[in-house]
Amino acid sequence: MNVITNKLNTSLPSLLKKARVWGFFLFLLFSLPISAKTWTADQVKELITRVNTYWQQNNKAETRSFWDPAAYHTGNMEVYKLLKDDKQLDYTRRWAYHNNWSGATEADPSRWKYANYGEGKDYVLFGDWQVCFQTYIDLYNLAIANGGTDADNYFMVKRAKEVMHYEAYSKKDDYWWWSDALYMVMPVMTKMYKLTGDMQYLDKLYENLLYSDRIMLDQETGLYFRDARYVYPNHKSVNGKKDFWARGDGWVLAGLAKVLQDLPKDYKHYKFFVDKFQRLADIVAKTQQKDGYWTRSILDPNHAPGPETSGTAFFAYGIMWGVNNGFLAKKDYKKCIDRAWQYISETAVQADGKVGYVQPIGDRAIPGQTVDANSQANFGVGAVLLAACEYYRYIDNQK
Repeated sequence: MNVITNKLNTSLPSLLKKARVWGFFLFLLFSLPISAKTWTADQVKELITRVNTYWQQNNKAETRSFWDPAAYHTGNMEVYKLLKDDKQLDYTRRWAYHNNWSGATEADPSRWKYANYGEGKDYVLFGDWQVCFQTYIDLYNLAIANGGTDADNYFMVKRAKEVMHYEAYSKKDDYWWWSDALYMVMPVMTKMYKLTGDMQYLDKLYENLLYSDRIMLDQETGLYFRDARYVYPNHKSVNGKKDFWARGDGWVLAGLAKVLQDLPKDYKHYKFFVDKFQRLADIVAKTQQKDGYWTRSILDPNHAPGPETSGTAFFAYGIMWGVNNGFLAKKDYKKCIDRAWQYISETAVQADGKVGYVQPIGDRAIPGQTVDANSQANFGVGAVLLAACEYYRYIDNQK
């Protein structure tokens, strides 16, 4: 009996020591963050194909040319640039032909409107009816690159030239009175410049953007309010803070990235656009949530808490494009990119390719609004496709 007791007395401290070691090990195991999956280029391509196939198989191409389907098609064009899949591109061609390569269809310029929101055929100068021109111009350029002639393909850009020439040479500068317009129309202006060689498109882009800055740019942060109705302090978040809508600023950052793709480096205001892009990317990265997404109200996560995919994907696209093209330093944005991609690939994109957690169409962060795995929208899919294509290039550049 004494032998047994002595053995227990001898081994007990050793057992307790081992238990403490294993307890500490288990604590570390379960408290340390789980490493994100390492993606290959082929795996990213598979995700892109899965997302795009799900959308195209479950939604008809023959829809109107208003902003929301048109935003999807800007993403699908990016997919084609990467994958060269004619079947997926045909979906966009069918959409363009269905809309007769037009936005709003009013023929008489004296009837053209833009000053307030409108979906009628007379809102020709309203930016939500102009984002379609981005894709029409891309399809025209593709046709020419494949050996087509201007005479045979001019119909693709006829309406875009008519409408955008009118706007570029008008004396008004207040066309872009809401942040979404900076994605909808700014890239149209640079594409029109490349299409025609007419510098007036760039000068009008700059002039119109200065107006936008006067009415909705917050000088303190570099973020944009969605429009003049939401400027602080006239409008506040539920906690009394400045209320910057994530999708609204996502439109801006993504739009600036698209502008810089086509803006000539010797343009007189080139630095203005670069500085604006870099400043916005900096504040955006600093306001990302630890789980990789951005909340609907950027500076007040408790205003409408939880993930939102469209703003997150547009931010991710803009930042990754900036890193991939030398406008942003990788060392400063790697953590942001890794987190954003982990959210997009593991939470937003479902196993079947459905994209969830997209806030429905609106103009602000709405407290209490349901945004969950079943919340899907065409523009959100387009944003994810843009981000995924840019992530492919991001990891491909590291080989």
